[in-house]
Amino acid sequence: MLLPRCIESRWAPCLAPLAALLLLSGCGGGGTKPESKPRQTVVAGSSTEQLRAEVPQQAQTMFEQATAVMASGDWLDAELRFKEFLQYYPNFPGAYVNLAIIHSNNGNEAAAQAAIESALALDPNHAAALNQQGMLFRKNGKFIEAEAAYLKAVTAAPDYALAHYNLGVLNELYLQRLETALLHFEQYQSLVGTDEQVEKWLADLTRRVAANQRTANVAE
Repeated sequence: MLLPRCIESRWAPCLAPLAALLLLSGCGGGGTKPESKPRQTVVAGSSTEQLRAEVPQQAQTMFEQATAVMASGDWLDAELRFKEFLQYYPNFPGAYVNLAIIHSNNGNEAAAQAAIESALALDPNHAAALNQQGMLFRKNGKFIEAEAAYLKAVTAAPDYALAHYNLGVLNELYLQRLETALLHFEQYQSLVGTDEQVEKWLADLTRRVAANQRTANVAE
């Protein structure tokens, strides 16, 4: 039986020396398996750690406070704080990425896309911006473009685990490339350590890939 195929929206903040954010968003549908959580597309917000070393302490404090408000779910206040940050420090793509996530959560895809374009204009290889761009493409059914964005993210930052995770979701659920999905979920696991839920998905994918191979051998 296939694992669930619903992609839900929720925040899962990661506690680190400087706040980092995970946004799980999107929607979909499919089979059921009560003990399993759904596959989820993961979008990473940008953390204060990603600011350049020479950034003034005041900028780091403003960014950290805005990120904390974002993690709390106060989207309006977070949006205002990031916009204020960019008035003083307009050259940091991470703030645009977080604005894109906020706009996307509010259903304003045009503003989200504009924010991503601003981030990528500053840094074409910004992994979090590329990851979010991939999410926007996937949401609009542009699966090949989404794949290209995620792949560019992992090329720019090979240890960017979330893009591998999203490539796994994209290849399994939307592109029906089970072997490729398996490879990306395995890469994700190798980067983050054992994720019990992904471990279940890997076992499921491994069985399905093996079954497909047996069917192909019989057909030959």
